[in-house]
Amino acid sequence: MSTKLSHLGNDDADATARLMSASERLMSEAARLFPLAAAQNDRTIWLEAMIDEVPDYLYFKDSNCRFVVANRAIVKDNYREGLESLEGMSDFDIHPEHVARGFFETEQEIIRSGRPMLDMEELIRDSRGNLKWLLTSKLPVRNGAGEVIGIVGIARDITERKRSESLHVGQAHLLKMIALGAPLVEVFSSLILLIEAHVSDVTGSILMLAPDGKHIVNGAAPNLDPAYCRLIEGAEIGPAMGSCGTAMWRGEPVIVSDIATDPLWDDYRALVAPYGFRACWSAPIRSYQGKVLGSFALYSRTPGEPSAECMKLVGMATHIAGIAIERKEAEDSIQFMAHHDTLTGLPNRSMLDERVASAIEAADERGGTMTLAFLDLDNFKLVNDSLGHHAGDALLKIVAARMLACVRASDSIVRLGGDEFVVLINGAPRKGETVEDRLRAVREAVAEPVEIEGRSFQVTCSMGVAAYPEHGRNATELLARADAAMYRAKEIGRDAMQVFTAELANRAHEKLVRQEELRRALAQQELFLQYQPQMDLSTGRIFAVEALIRWRHPDRGLVGPGDFIPLAEETGLIGPIGDWTLRAACRQNKAWQVSGLPPIVVSVNVSARQFQEKDWVERVAAALEESGLEARYLELELTESLIMEDVQQAVATMLRLEQLGVTLAIDDFGTGYSSLASLKRFPVGRLKIDRSFVQDLPDDGDDAAIARAVISLAHSLQLRVIAEGVETREQMEFLREAGCDEIQGYYLSRPIDARALQAILCIPNL
Repeated sequence: MSTKLSHLGNDDADATARLMSASERLMSEAARLFPLAAAQNDRTIWLEAMIDEVPDYLYFKDSNCRFVVANRAIVKDNYREGLESLEGMSDFDIHPEHVARGFFETEQEIIRSGRPMLDMEELIRDSRGNLKWLLTSKLPVRNGAGEVIGIVGIARDITERKRSESLHVGQAHLLKMIALGAPLVEVFSSLILLIEAHVSDVTGSILMLAPDGKHIVNGAAPNLDPAYCRLIEGAEIGPAMGSCGTAMWRGEPVIVSDIATDPLWDDYRALVAPYGFRACWSAPIRSYQGKVLGSFALYSRTPGEPSAECMKLVGMATHIAGIAIERKEAEDSIQFMAHHDTLTGLPNRSMLDERVASAIEAADERGGTMTLAFLDLDNFKLVNDSLGHHAGDALLKIVAARMLACVRASDSIVRLGGDEFVVLINGAPRKGETVEDRLRAVREAVAEPVEIEGRSFQVTCSMGVAAYPEHGRNATELLARADAAMYRAKEIGRDAMQVFTAELANRAHEKLVRQEELRRALAQQELFLQYQPQMDLSTGRIFAVEALIRWRHPDRGLVGPGDFIPLAEETGLIGPIGDWTLRAACRQNKAWQVSGLPPIVVSVNVSARQFQEKDWVERVAAALEESGLEARYLELELTESLIMEDVQQAVATMLRLEQLGVTLAIDDFGTGYSSLASLKRFPVGRLKIDRSFVQDLPDDGDDAAIARAVISLAHSLQLRVIAEGVETREQMEFLREAGCDEIQGYYLSRPIDARALQAILCIPNL
C-alpha cells in the first residue's frame, strides 16, 4: 500500500499536499496508538492502523474502479463484515446504478486524464437508507513508469453542514417572502415543508389564534389531510384541548408522546385516530411582545418525544411564523388606517368616492335612487374648548357608534374629518319606511344626552341631503350639494335637516359670482399684503415678519382672508393668489433691505394646492430670482395636515426647498396629526404653536402643559419655537419662562402695511 501511494506523480504534488500532510499527522498518531507496531517498524501495519482510525472515508481503487483498500469508516457505513469485505467490489455493488454510474465516470476521467478532482460534493445513501453528503477528493495513483494504475480517494461526511446550509437558505427565502408580502398561507406552507425536510417522518401544521383570543383558525398544513383541518377549525382553546389548543392556552410547549394515552387528547382521540397519528409536539407562536398568536405542531405516526435538535427547529419555526403574522397584522393595520378614520374606525374620505360609486351602480341596476347626507355637529368646538380635546374625541366616538346603530348593513357612515360625517343611504326602504325616517333616526340618536367625565350634555347636528340622480350624477356633485344644504341648515338655526333645492342652486350661482370677483381682484390688483412682526424673546429684536393677504373689495370694502381663502382653495384660485403673495413678499423684503433696514426674514404661508404642484420649487426659485432676495431671507410656512397628506412626497419637496436655501416652518403645530417619527424627517427650522393653545395661557393647565411639551419637543429636535396669537404680557412672560424662542401677536403689533412696519424696524428693540 505504501509503495502504491509513493507512486503519485510529481505533477500532482500540489494537489495531494493536503492529503499527504494529513496522512503524516495520522501516521504519527498511529505510532502513539500502536507502540508495538512502531517498535517493529512494520510500516504496513502502521498504515492499516492509521487509515482505519481516520473518521473520513479513505480508499484505493484500481484502474477498473474496484476497491483495493478501504478503511473501517467506509466499511462500517456500508455494513460489510470484516475489514477486507469491500476488496474487489465496485460502487455498482453497494449503490444504486445511477449513483454508481456517476462515480465510475468521474473516476475513469481521472484515470484517463491523470488530473485530480478535488472537493466534489456527492450525495449517497448508506446501507441504513440515510442520505449523506460527502466532500470528496480523488487523485490518480501512478506506478514507477508514470502510468496511472488507479485512484486514491478521501471523503468527509458534510451532511450536517449541508443541512445547516439548506436550513439557512430556507430561512432566508422565508424572510424574503415575508418582506415581499407573500400571503401567510404560502409563507406557512414553505416553513412547514422546510421543517419536514429536516425532521424525518413528521407532518407539520400551523394554527392561528382568532382575534377573539379564544378560537382556532387554520393557518397551513400542506401534508395534513384537509378533512382533519376542517374538523379542528373554530375549536376553542383550553387546558385539555389536544396539543395545539393547550399550547396556545398555556402559552408554553406541549409535548404529547402518545396520543393514545395522554389525557390532553381524551376529547379528541377519536378525531385523530383515522389519520394514524400517535404523537403531537406543539409550541406556541408568539409576538415580539410575547402575545400568543398561534401554534406550530409536528405530528408523528410513531409514539415518542422529539429530539433536542427537532425542538430547536420548532423554536426557529415559531419565531419566523411570529414575524410573518406580525408583518401581516401590521400591513392590515396600515391598509385599514389608509381607508379608515383612526379615531372612530369609520371609512374616511379616501373611501367616500368608492362607496358612492358602488351605491350609484346599485341604484342604476335596480332603477332606484340613493341618498347622501352631509352631517356636521353643532357647537362641537364648545365641547373641545370647555372639556378639552380628549372629551371631544370621546364624543366623536360615541356619535359614530350611535349613527352606525341606526343604519343598515347596506348603508355607510363616513367621517370626513373634524366633526363632519357623510351618511349614505343605499337600497330600497323597508315597507312603511322612508329615507327621511332613517335620517331622522340618525339625528335623534346624535342628539341623545352624552355623559363624559361625569358631565352630561347634549349635542345636535345639522344635516344637508342630496339624492341621486336628481341632485347629482357623481360623488363630487352630490357632496357639494349636500354640503350646500347643510350650511343652509345651520343658517336657519342648526339642529335641522335641509334637502338640496333650487334656491340652494341659486346660492351656488352666487358662489360662482364671488369666484369671478376674486379672479378679477387678482387681475386688477385689489389684493394687498400686510405684515405682522415676529420678535426674538431673548433679544427683543424684530427678526421676521409674516406676510398676510387682504382684499380691498370695490363694494364691500376690506375683506379678510377668512372670507375668500376657502373659496380660493375650493376653486383652484389659491395657486395664482399664492404665487402673487410669494412674489410680492419677496419684492417688499428686498425693498426694505435696499432702503438700508437690517435684513429680516419674510414668512409666507403655503397652501396644499401650491405645495402639491410639481413645479412649486421652481416657482419659488423664480420669485427669488425676480426680486433679487437671497433665499435665506424667505421662510415658507407649511401646515401639519398639508405635510401628512403624502409624507414621502412632502419630504422630497421640502428637501429640494432646503437645497434652494429657503427655511421652512410648521404652522399651527399641535392641531394636525403628524407623528414624532415623521417630524424627525422634516427639514424644518421652526415650529409655530397654534393660537388655540396660547389664548388661555397661563391660566389653562392643559394648554400650559401642551405649550411646554411642544417647546421641549422642538428643542430636542434642534428646532426653534414661535408662538402666535400672543396678546398679553402674561402670555409673553409665561412663554419666555417656558423656553419659547419667539412670539407673534397683537401684544407686539397688529398686521400693518409696509410703510408702518418700516417705522417699527427702525426701532432697535421693542
